[in-house]
Amino acid sequence: MANGYHLDDPKRYEEIKNFIRNKKSLQSLYMDTYQKYSDCVARCPKEGKILELGSGGGFLKEYIPEALTSDVIGYPDLDCVVDATQMPFPDQSLKLICMQNVFHHIPNVELFFKEASRCLVPGGRIFIVDQYLGALSSLIYRYLHHEPFLKNSKEWSFNTSGPLSGANGALAWIVFFRDRVLFEKKYPQLSLEKITPHTPFRYWLSGGLKNWNLTPSFGIAGLKKLDDFLVSLSPRFASFMDIEIVKK
Repeated sequence: MANGYHLDDPKRYEEIKNFIRNKKSLQSLYMDTYQKYSDCVARCPKEGKILELGSGGGFLKEYIPEALTSDVIGYPDLDCVVDATQMPFPDQSLKLICMQNVFHHIPNVELFFKEASRCLVPGGRIFIVDQYLGALSSLIYRYLHHEPFLKNSKEWSFNTSGPLSGANGALAWIVFFRDRVLFEKKYPQLSLEKITPHTPFRYWLSGGLKNWNLTPSFGIAGLKKLDDFLVSLSPRFASFMDIEIVKK
């Protein structure tokens, strides 16, 4: 439950939107992600559309006005409702599929990869921001976070209770670290170009989509510098990662 609403209730839209807009520390994290999306667009082919999965209450269009915003939940103000495993787009019609903290909620990522391969133009990209299992974050994800964390799962798929309540917080680590060779074997047309760990503390101190926040506005810039410095020392400090995939 979140402020009286179940995690999967569409009525949470305004609540989510207000958290993102009114928490400057959380808003800054979204701004950083949107800038990364914008930079990734420059590496994509000119032809094709830009799709964000799991847009929720975000504000991507302020950075990329032409992007299609979507969610599997029918939130207002979004361009379309899209299930990542059954995308309603023609073959080779997308140049970028991007998502933030969405990948670990997809109950069958094998179907997602097949759909992404079908929908992307050659040279098109997938940009994923998701959970990274660092020294501290592994403990948080396992013991203090509300989402399921199934690091030892033999399967990539999982039984889901709903779009937001259903998850495996270890999924990105399983696919792109533990089973990277299997990923490359299953999807030879998808090239895993880069994985960039980041953000040790900023998200946790912001409180995310909860009512509390431990980062005052004047401390955001300094905390970002500290996060960047810690990750430069070792990726084991990181809590999140960027994953960039290119369709050959």
